[in-house]
This record gives sequence, structure tokens and C-alpha cells, in this order.
Amino acid sequence: MGDRERNKKRLLELLQAAGTGNAYCADCGAADPDWASYKLGIFICLNCSGVHRNFPDISKVKSVRLDFWDDSIVEFMTHNGNLRVKAKYEARVPAFYYIPQASDCMWSQESIWYMRTHRLVVLKEQWIRAKYERQEFMADGKIISAPGNREGFLWKRGRDNAQFLKRRFVLLAREGLLKYYTKEEGKDPKAVISIKDLNATFQTEKIGNPHGLQITYRRDSHVRNLFVYHENGKEIVDWFNALRAARLQYLKMAFPELPESELVPLITRNYLKQGFMEKTGPKAGPLTSVPHPRLAKPDTKFPLLQQREPFKKRWFALDSQERRLLYYKNPLDAFELGQVFLGSNEQGYQVFEDLPKGIRGNRWKAGLTIVTPHRRFVFTCPSEKEQREWLESFREVLSSPLTPLNLLAVSRESDCSHR
Repeated sequence: MGDRERNKKRLLELLQAAGTGNAYCADCGAADPDWASYKLGIFICLNCSGVHRNFPDISKVKSVRLDFWDDSIVEFMTHNGNLRVKAKYEARVPAFYYIPQASDCMWSQESIWYMRTHRLVVLKEQWIRAKYERQEFMADGKIISAPGNREGFLWKRGRDNAQFLKRRFVLLAREGLLKYYTKEEGKDPKAVISIKDLNATFQTEKIGNPHGLQITYRRDSHVRNLFVYHENGKEIVDWFNALRAARLQYLKMAFPELPESELVPLITRNYLKQGFMEKTGPKAGPLTSVPHPRLAKPDTKFPLLQQREPFKKRWFALDSQERRLLYYKNPLDAFELGQVFLGSNEQGYQVFEDLPKGIRGNRWKAGLTIVTPHRRFVFTCPSEKEQREWLESFREVLSSPLTPLNLLAVSRESDCSHR
């Protein structure tokens, strides 16, 4: 037994104890965890505690502030703690393995109900299971070789319809290729995808499946999207990490001078922001001399053009790593309608939180304008909240200088199609 308030105070002191790592969730790094696995001896956040509840033989959870704690359990927590337990269960996590972060699965409050809103729940669940249930990363565990070739079936969305059909996928890591076949025993692949141009990101809400994965690659001057899923969470996460392993292998060969720590963030990426906006096309009428209201003086290089085309609703995806804004007619389109390369402020790229004078939106009134060295792009957002989020995202990209990898891509990206 124990004194409730005394043990609660001891636990709160443990959360802040120096050198323990207890101030951050042991599984995702969220600050100020309020829960603990008293069978493992770690402090975790609310989201991760929900995953731990699924395997009570390995982990049992309590609230630090609300539940009663026996003296013996508090002693157990004192002698373990996050850093000590992580050293045991995360002794050899491969560099390519995606470790979910706090932002990957959050809860948002709407009225009095809490709803899970982020897309990477399956990644967090499989990360926790891999550590404690399967014990894949322990120093004294069995040797796990890096993923190489992989073959299996995934459900893929048809390019011209909404049907998901089973397709055979083959990953050839050494050759740096991913292939998929429309026939189970087919010899000729439907597509051969270079790992060099591949990205993979979980898009569960967009795809409408908790295991939905979007695979993106460059085909000619366009971006091709494949939308796939697997019924089994472990299987789809294993595919994701196998693609990441192949990508890291390619990056090491392509950039041997860069340390691994600089290559890991380049393996795969999530979109900085996605959502619907309306945009107007490039057609225009006679030139005028009216400047953008936020410009200090008239911009004679880009005089305002009279709006001729109506605003059209489009789905936008901002790829901050490649500095591209892609837009589609629908979120699950196989190809983009167009893309905008985003340089830096130093190169003359700017974003403004309103519309140029004389331009009026269709249904939505919260506008923003992107100015590039070649033209202006005018958008309207469905709400002021969306407008603020897009502005913050664009400013984050434009304020950052181009990396050496960006500079290598500028020549082919700056002349991409804007339709």
C-alpha cells in the first residue's frame, strides 16, 4: 500500500528528474507525459498509453495524477525510467526505421469530444509493438538483417476509377527499383519505379483506410501517385520501412560525402500542408498599373492583369523538401494538374495574405498571393484559419535558403508546367 498524495508527489518529481528522460514520452517524445507503463517502468503520453493497453501481458498503464500507486510500483518506476528502458529496447534501431513523433498522432478537441485526427496511428502502434512485444531492437535479440528485396500483394487504387484491386509489388533494393504487376504471375510489370525519385507517406484520411500509403514518383515531367493499403498493419509498415531502407541505400551511394545523419531526413517526407483552395488561371486581359496592396510601390515587372478566368476549386499539396506546390482536381488523382516551384525570399519569392487589387474570389474570400520571378499565383481559402495555416507553411518554405540538393533540382523544377 502507500500514501496516495505522497506517491503522487514522488511520481511528479520523477517526471522532472534530471538524467531520466521522463519529461518526454518514452515512445513518441511528447512533452509532459501524464501516463506510465508500470510493468515496463516508463512514462508515456495519452496516445501511446492507448496502444499499450492492447497488450496487457507486456505493458500495464496507470494515470500519474488520477490513479492510486503502491509504494512498490513507485520504487520500480524510480529504478527504471525512460532513458534506462529505452537503452534496453531501442539498442539497435536501424537508421532507416521511421520512429513516430508526437505530432504524428495527436488529439484535437471539438466541443467536449476528443477525436483522433492525424494520419500515422498505424506507424505509432507498430513502433510500440516492435519494441516491447516483438523486441526487435534489443541488443541481445536475434540479428535482424536490413530489408533487401521484398515481394507481396497490396491493394492499389485504379488510376481511372475508385476500385482497389490486389496487385503484386516487387522491391529490388540493390537495383534501386520498385515494380508492380497487374497479373499475379505476370512477367511484364505495369510500372518500373526508380527508388531515386520515390517517396512514401501514410495518407490514411485521404485514402480512407487506416493503413493507407501514398507512393509518389516522378514520371517524365509529372508526379505520379499510387494509393495502396494492406489489411495488416505490420505488413504495410514493413513495406514502408523496406522502401525507406532502399532509399537510404540509394542516398548513400548518390551522396557519399554526406554523413548518414544528414541523409536520414531525406529518405521520405510528409507534406507540410494539404487541403482545398481555389485558384484562378493565368489568362488575363489588358495590363494595368495597379500594384499589389502589400507592395511598397508599383511592380512594373509584374503589372496587374485583369482577371478573365474564374476561380476553380483544387486540391493542393505542399512538398517543402522539394519546394513544390502541387495541385489536383481531386485529392486521389493519379497525376497533378500543375505545380509551382517555390524558391526563397532572397530570390524574389514572396507570399501575401490577401488578393491583388481588382481580383475577387468566387465562393471563398480569404485570399493569398504568391509572387515568383515568373508570375503571380492567386488563391482563396475556405476559411481564415486555413488562410493562416497556408501562409505559415508558405512562409516557412520561402524563408529557408535552398539546400545543395534543391540547387541541383532547380534547373528542372523551375521550368515545370503551370496549368
